[in-house]
Amino acid sequence: MSGVVTGDAVVLGLQPARLPSRALALVIDLVVIWAVYMGITFGLLMLTVSLDEAALAAVSVAAFVLVLVGGPIAVETLTHGRSLGKLACGLRVVRDDGGPIRFRHALVRGAMGVVEILMTFGVVAVIASLVSERGRRLGDVFAGTLVVRERVASSAGMVLPPAPPWLAGRFAGLDLSAVPDGLWLEIRQYLTRMRQLDPAIGQRMAERLANELVARTGALPPPGVPATAYLAGVVAERQAREARRAFAAPVGAPVAGGVPGAVPGAGMGMGVSVGVAPQVSAPVVVPDAPADPRPPATGFAPPA
Repeated sequence: MSGVVTGDAVVLGLQPARLPSRALALVIDLVVIWAVYMGITFGLLMLTVSLDEAALAAVSVAAFVLVLVGGPIAVETLTHGRSLGKLACGLRVVRDDGGPIRFRHALVRGAMGVVEILMTFGVVAVIASLVSERGRRLGDVFAGTLVVRERVASSAGMVLPPAPPWLAGRFAGLDLSAVPDGLWLEIRQYLTRMRQLDPAIGQRMAERLANELVARTGALPPPGVPATAYLAGVVAERQAREARRAFAAPVGAPVAGGVPGAVPGAGMGMGVSVGVAPQVSAPVVVPDAPADPRPPATGFAPPA
């Protein structure tokens, strides 16, 4: 997934299209464009058969520019980045911030496409896509666009598992403001794929992530809580806080943690994956616990 940041500082999890799918979409588009071009050229030659050679050459150049260059630009502008080939392959051209493209983006892509696709038979576009981290050709780089996959396969393994019911409200007073976005993303990816991992490897990953989370929050985990359950409970608490901040919490209302009108850690938003609905736990308010006299934890180990 590629972290695309919108103008509202929201990180979108988009999957960039790679070379095989883009090549298939390009082949479909070229077949359609060349069929239209040959049909229009044959019709114009039949209508202008009485003209001299200079006029025929001018008509041929005009047909080439209008169909092979202007056609893709018009189609991408009107469809907001979905040509016939991209529609068949489930792809779409978007801006770097995830928004729909406009005429200037399609114009730059089309102009660069003449050089790197038509004149060089696609060699330059293939090399640029292989070198680019997100599979972008030169037209995408100059236009500030990105080709992404619209149809992403979804499965039950990509859904965050719910937190254990016996952990409800146990992390209401936890300070999550110091947890970086990268750690949230690692925890989310582990929780969605932990059933696909080897048990021993998954346990070591859970302990490592739990240790990092404890170090960032500065609070010891509840005794007897396994690392996986601890991660799921903290993520559920964070999602509940974001849901209250976005939909329910009015200004000045008390929330869990004792800070009126504010949600701890709300500014540390994790990437929003397209097509995956967040699971929100019911908000539970618990009384403030006395301060723990023990020093901050330096390690996390599950119970025997």
